[in-house]
Amino acid sequence: MDGIVMKLCECEIGRSYLVEDVLVDEAITRRLEALGVNEGTPVLILNKKGSGSVIVKVRGTRLAMGRKLSEGICVEEVAQL
Repeated sequence: MDGIVMKLCECEIGRSYLVEDVLVDEAITRRLEALGVNEGTPVLILNKKGSGSVIVKVRGTRLAMGRKLSEGICVEEVAQL
């Protein structure tokens, strides 16, 4: 892929991204994988808060993530249709 890689907390509301890497504790990484958040997973940014927390849609499910977690997920923007 040739897009710009950024942290999930830096993404724009309403845009879709692909997860490039998950850089958090191993236990949290396993939990995210169980929820379907791993490399190559598309995510849609539904909402963001000033504190850095993010609400995303992943595989049809809404997930809320705090700042620390959203800073550990690297994503790349998907071309809009």
